[in-house]
Amino acid sequence: MSDQTPFTTALTLASNPEPRCPCVLVLDTSASMEGEPIQQLQRGVQLLVDELSRDGLASKRVEIAVIAFGREVRLLSGFTSPNTLTPPPLTPEGVTPMAEAVLLACDALEARKQVYRQAGIQYYRPWIFLITDGEPTDRDTPRWREAVQKVHAAEADKKMLFFGVAVQHANQQLLDVLCPPGRPSVKLQGLHFAELFRWLSASLKGVSSSAPGTQLQLPSPSGWISIDL
Repeated sequence: MSDQTPFTTALTLASNPEPRCPCVLVLDTSASMEGEPIQQLQRGVQLLVDELSRDGLASKRVEIAVIAFGREVRLLSGFTSPNTLTPPPLTPEGVTPMAEAVLLACDALEARKQVYRQAGIQYYRPWIFLITDGEPTDRDTPRWREAVQKVHAAEADKKMLFFGVAVQHANQQLLDVLCPPGRPSVKLQGLHFAELFRWLSASLKGVSSSAPGTQLQLPSPSGWISIDL
């Protein structure tokens, strides 16, 4: 978790007045991710950080936060620029409290946007990027309905972009319930996390090089999406 105080956060923003593109990685670290899946996911997050850090503009404008959900829902890293982010270790354990993780991500984004507004910093439409290999174990709770409603309302109001990625045997039908209408989840081909995070890096670079509020054509996701024929 970020150890920045409000004072140090204000100093950081003041030293870099560039508009920000906040992105929350919401990562399934349940027990079923043990082994090669969690290892490839960890490498993918590191690849994302490395690629964004090497881009002069993206390193100033993109901010990444990391939330893991498994035995518990945890904010592993608060919003920070790629070149100051050390990807936290991902430990597979527990079940899949997806709704709680999404609601935490929404709250984190709202808090970060408030920080931007107070500092007079412009920001791009925030991203939530969720990766799961299972199904929400809290789907029969009010929190699941709240998460679905929050995502759909925020998307409809253009307050954020939500992406869902299904890995291996994930319940894609339930994930599509969470995803906004018109942008269903996509299925990862095998464990091609490297290709997935290269796409995410290229997308965030594209966003950060544009003007806030403009439309942008995202790169083709070919190379990592699996399509059932």
